[in-house]
Amino acid sequence: MKLFVIIGFILIIASLAFAGVFMMKDKGRGREGRMATALTFRIGLSVALFLILLLAYRLGWIHPTGFMYGN
Repeated sequence: MKLFVIIGFILIIASLAFAGVFMMKDKGRGREGRMATALTFRIGLSVALFLILLLAYRLGWIHPTGFMYGN
């Protein structure tokens, strides 16, 4: 599960980087299309990762560690 989350975060960061590249590269030539597509893809990945983490918690595949609660 950790590997899945790491890959998800890498894909989200890569999509954000692509959007930045499209914004800088396509100066005034339809940048909304490719940049908006990359940002939409990033939002979709973020929502999917969040829902998968919620489902994994609900199914008992992952458990809270207590890190935030200071044992």
